[in-house]
Amino acid sequence: MPVSLVNRVPAVRPDALVASLAPPPRFDRVRFATYVPDPAQPSQAAAVAALEAFAATLRPPGRRRRLPLRREARTAAPGVYLDGGYGVGKTHLLASLWHAAPEPKAYCTFGELTNLAGALGFAETVTALSGHRLLAIDEFELDDVGDTVLISTLLRRLVDSGVRLAATSNTLPGRLGRGRFAAQDFLREIQGLAAHFDVVGIEGDDYRHRGLPDAPPPVSEAVLAQRVAETPGAACDDFGALCAHLASLHPVRYGDLLDGVPLVAWRDVQPVEDQATALRLVVLADRLYDRDVPVLASGVAFDAVFPRELLEGGYRKKYLRAVSRLVALTREGEGLAAPGEG
Repeated sequence: MPVSLVNRVPAVRPDALVASLAPPPRFDRVRFATYVPDPAQPSQAAAVAALEAFAATLRPPGRRRRLPLRREARTAAPGVYLDGGYGVGKTHLLASLWHAAPEPKAYCTFGELTNLAGALGFAETVTALSGHRLLAIDEFELDDVGDTVLISTLLRRLVDSGVRLAATSNTLPGRLGRGRFAAQDFLREIQGLAAHFDVVGIEGDDYRHRGLPDAPPPVSEAVLAQRVAETPGAACDDFGALCAHLASLHPVRYGDLLDGVPLVAWRDVQPVEDQATALRLVVLADRLYDRDVPVLASGVAFDAVFPRELLEGGYRKKYLRAVSRLVALTREGEGLAAPGEG
């Protein structure tokens, strides 16, 4: 009998949120040495060197490994900010930095950080993170004006307490929030955020799809049912029902929704017209990718799940990242459930 994500309502304890601030399973084993820079994109090798140098500054005095003089100087800002398109390995490098950093340290997505502040309260979040040597924030973005003020104030307090920062994003820190709200009204806060970071740009193509075709065609209902039956613990849901269920859960719970699930199958995937639903799907796609959970689906292909009206809006980069990850997970799903198929 397949699992149904719609029937799961996970509860998350605030203390468990703090304890879980580490890279997701997909990035357990990544290190700087396992990142393979594209020879055609020198900024990638330069980013590795910059982060290795930044990691060296996190070690206590007397324990730092001597680096060549060109990489010896401490970064001018308290943090480093990886800016680049989706699929260039920013998360790989951020997780590698976390692995190289001494304890105590924390790693989370931007959404998880705002959720942590909501669950613990601002003061408790500052207390919980103030003793850390590093706070690594993946997918840094501002979706509303409240996040701008909250995160700007939180990071300022943490920096003042000596916490070093690292972040990834598809948007330069001085341009966060553009196209989503009246950013000029919050320019001071946005510029304050930018002042915390030295920017390291990474150019390149999406590594998940280099030389590969577009999204695989959806499978039939019969094939989907057969593959679910062949995979113990697989979860199978109607796509529409799942989207409705996501609306009833705080996004901080989406990761726990997937606990113990080796394969996710969605029946009758259709384009998502509503922006709130689309953004919830983006979060779920990130949690699926983090946990390396393959996906099978019938209906429309994932490169058609977000309509043009959404792709042309302020959240374009979020949607493109979600499509990239869902397409990659669909390829994994087909390979997992059908060994021997091309």
